Amino acid sequence: MKDLYNGRLYWLETLNDIRRYPSLTANKRTSVAIVGGGMSGSICGYVLAQSGIDVCIVERGEIAGGSTAANTGILQFCNDVMLSELIGQIGRQDAVLFYKACRDAVVHIGEIAAKLGKEVGFIPRSSLYYASTEQDVPKLRKEFEALQGSGFDVEFWTGEEISIHYPFHKPAAIITRGDAEINPCGFVYALADAAAAAGASIHEHTDIVDHATAGEGIQRLTTSTGIVLEAEHVIYAVGYEPEELRGQLVKADVNRTYALATEPQPDLSAWKDNILIWETARPYFYMRTTAEGRIIAGGHDEDNPKPLNSESERRKRTDKLYDRIKEHFPLFTGRLEYDWTAVFGESRDNLPFIGEDPKWPGVYYCLGYGGNGTVYSMIAANLLLNLIRGEEHPISHIVRLDRPSLESV
Repeated sequence: MKDLYNGRLYWLETLNDIRRYPSLTANKRTSVAIVGGGMSGSICGYVLAQSGIDVCIVERGEIAGGSTAANTGILQFCNDVMLSELIGQIGRQDAVLFYKACRDAVVHIGEIAAKLGKEVGFIPRSSLYYASTEQDVPKLRKEFEALQGSGFDVEFWTGEEISIHYPFHKPAAIITRGDAEINPCGFVYALADAAAAAGASIHEHTDIVDHATAGEGIQRLTTSTGIVLEAEHVIYAVGYEPEELRGQLVKADVNRTYALATEPQPDLSAWKDNILIWETARPYFYMRTTAEGRIIAGGHDEDNPKPLNSESERRKRTDKLYDRIKEHFPLFTGRLEYDWTAVFGESRDNLPFIGEDPKWPGVYYCLGYGGNGTVYSMIAANLLLNLIRGEEHPISHIVRLDRPSLESV
């Protein structure tokens, strides 16, 4: 298994009574096989099972045991690429359509969270996106105008307005409404349980080592123990492109990032409305709160495809993240308690890869690269449901694997 993270993770310690699933020990036939039991695989499995489709999820490790455990649980409709920049990249109509799909996905995640019957930490939030320097203010103003002109619920704050509400000063900021936070591990476990209750079969410790197409388009997946799983459709929801795609369709970079969670803060009243905070600098710093008063922060991204194994070197990075928290909220006293490093993927055109393999009918990919992976997973579940049913989806042309926007990167 790819080495995805290192350090002491926070979310796994918030859970108890985790349900485990058996490995696949006998040949099986299903309508849709989903390879991967993380965020994207679980959302896809839930949506398809709720729609009455026979689904089998296979995970080489354990449900939520991969990148999900390192997810910081921030849900935003704004993306790593600004709307104003995306307009220049793919045109206004498609850029706005994509941003609205992200906004709708946050709403849909909230609707699902409310139906799961378990507390998964979904709380609607606003975001404060500030200019890291004075030089970024014109860019931020342009972004505000693009968002407001496209119908998004946003405000533009001057530096003075920021200082009125928060104990830090920044040159300017955009306030966006329609975002949220979540416990990613709790959400994935609850999704898997609900998918199983709706008829999905789930198998952990089931490693797919071979995939071939048999007669009449039947997909044959073979496990490391020789068990065969046959399906009409296969969705790869593995976080990173399968080996058979590497260097052919998906153009992406894998880097590493850092995150931390503090002890519960005695008093969070200075953090008005528990707003999500991030910045224009790249790589960017971001932070959020939790229901128990912790602060989760992340950033300090580095151009390296492997997590840092040295605890002392990792701590140097996460100590800097902690210092950034103190820059914003100097009176906070809760110490750094959890810290970790993890790898993440970024597509070269800043969009996820979702859709059918253009050269392999019946094979689909849900690769939610970028800072909005959970939001992309929600979009993917509905998009792939449409494709499997033979229906169109409004943004399928924007995120398909052979999209024109990849030609120039």
